[in-house]
Amino acid sequence: MIDCSKKLPARFYLNAAGRNPVREWILELSAADRHTVGTDIQKVEFGWPIGRPHCAPLGKGLWEVRSALDSNRIARVIFCMGDGYMILLHGFIKKTQKTPQADIDLALKRKREVT
Repeated sequence: MIDCSKKLPARFYLNAAGRNPVREWILELSAADRHTVGTDIQKVEFGWPIGRPHCAPLGKGLWEVRSALDSNRIARVIFCMGDGYMILLHGFIKKTQKTPQADIDLALKRKREVT
């Protein structure tokens, strides 16, 4: 029998004003990009623990979901874990080889709010 349950269900970070910045970012993407990012998040939900090329640790309790988009673009969704969930903290289109420190800092700030 195949286990079809989510091992690490995703939850979106909500800020103090009730906004959901990761969900809003995903909805701004094209339909094809939304599908790719959503599928990659789902791979982590069902396949946890999972490593490269789908997921990688960033340190300090942060992980990234790695998505390859059309036109040689790369998307990342940074998450942390809490209470058996992956909490999606920050999403962005990656433009440099190294993850920008500002994106990591924003994710860490949000992580402190939820953990």
